[in-house]
Amino acid sequence: MRKYIAPLLAPLTALTAGSLLTLSLAPYNYWWCGLISLAVFAGLLAPGPQATPLSAWRGLRLGFYYGFGLFVTGGSWVYVSITDFGGSSALLGVFLTGAFVTILAVMFAVPFALIGRMRGSPTSFALAFAGLWFMSEWIRTWAFTGFPWLFAGYGHLNTWLAGWAPVVSVYGIGLLLAFSAAVTALAARGALTPIKAPGSIALIAAALAVWPVGLALQGVSWTHEEETETTFGLVQANIPQDKKWLPEFRGETIRRYQSATEALREKGVDVVIWPEAALPLLYHHAPNLMEALQRNAEQGGGDLITGILYDTEKDQRRVVHNSAIVFGSQPQLYHKRHLVPFGEYVPLEDWIRGTIEFFNLPTSFIRPGPDDQAPLSAGNLTWAPLICYEIVYPQLVADSAGNAEVLLTLSNDAWFGKSIGPLQHMQMAQMRALETQRYLVRATNTGVTALVNPRGQIVSTLPQFEQATLIGKVSARTGSTPYMIYGTWGIVVIATLLLLAAWYAPRIPAASRNTAYASELTD
Repeated sequence: MRKYIAPLLAPLTALTAGSLLTLSLAPYNYWWCGLISLAVFAGLLAPGPQATPLSAWRGLRLGFYYGFGLFVTGGSWVYVSITDFGGSSALLGVFLTGAFVTILAVMFAVPFALIGRMRGSPTSFALAFAGLWFMSEWIRTWAFTGFPWLFAGYGHLNTWLAGWAPVVSVYGIGLLLAFSAAVTALAARGALTPIKAPGSIALIAAALAVWPVGLALQGVSWTHEEETETTFGLVQANIPQDKKWLPEFRGETIRRYQSATEALREKGVDVVIWPEAALPLLYHHAPNLMEALQRNAEQGGGDLITGILYDTEKDQRRVVHNSAIVFGSQPQLYHKRHLVPFGEYVPLEDWIRGTIEFFNLPTSFIRPGPDDQAPLSAGNLTWAPLICYEIVYPQLVADSAGNAEVLLTLSNDAWFGKSIGPLQHMQMAQMRALETQRYLVRATNTGVTALVNPRGQIVSTLPQFEQATLIGKVSARTGSTPYMIYGTWGIVVIATLLLLAAWYAPRIPAASRNTAYASELTD
């Protein structure tokens, strides 16, 4: 029996460890689960008493199992979007979700195929594991248009490591956490002794120092708060996703937003904010309504910012953007730049559109806006607009924040239903506020609608799936955090240097391998 169970032990351990990382993220927020998760994964790859080298295939395979455990638990909300709102059957939903999770697990695993080539010493392993962990997360940011979800650093908004966010972003927090986890795994396997690893004391000290240094960094204000401030009101209309685009429900949608806006203006707010694509119609298909919104903003004494599907002519064809528009003293427009595959556009559209209902979602015809767009001005402040999915891209937000005083994100998380997706999305938005040290205002259709301070903490919020409004006040923030200055490429350089150091580290002599470090797991 043992010979049948033994080959399954490492894959099942990796699968379980990947699932454990989900518990460190929203809505669970058991941050220590993330450290244990990474330490167990590192332990599967780390050196032990035997001399068998770790093959590229084994690193890839264990990485795949770990990634599959992570994405099948943390990305379960994809099934809800596909079946509840994508019109797919349960069987097709399982298939598409399984394919999605498998692709992500493969992308996660690819960098760890290199871990066996960087095992010259415990120090080189710890550096390599940290560098490869970053590479795994970074690849998911841009490969196949990107899915930068479920990063390990998001579980540390409320730990000492949060102080690193303005310096190295969520990527850097994950790298530092991976380094700490690798050292923990090495120590647990007995690889860090003065005889086996002369630099073990320095390595342990470095792993421990990461945490108090992060605590000290929490006291640093990289940006400056100005006297300019504004009072805003958010409208959470709670429009059911299955009714949002029905013509017969359009009147009720408009009524909810207009009545809530009138009530907010009576309370003296400077800016009223509606969520992504708040009105279920194209801008140029409702000129009378658009004129009324502009007129009411001018006469009501306050600006209105809302998400809208904006249609225009380009190259003799009709183009539709997912946009944010300002009605009021300075009418302005912003077009979403980073779109959601299948939700806003269909890859290989000529081949697959129409094959199943999921590829015919009502907003899957959107086109991206230009990269160089100015921030929006409203209520005496400049706002960096980020629509839904855009808030999960650290570099995009950092670039947008450089010319703005407040972050503004409009979203419609009704697509996620009552899954964990909206709470994960909110957590990522909080991290963007911390990385840029700016206030973040988030308007959504069904929640989470909230105000986040420059420390990444929620100041006020509305309950999910309720029709309500939120009034808050924000101040202008100016200046740049270190991450805003050197961006993600700075982290890429750091990770590359770590990997080069691990690659060129001296190898342990063959004669010493019976007492030195190498993997005790065989292929």
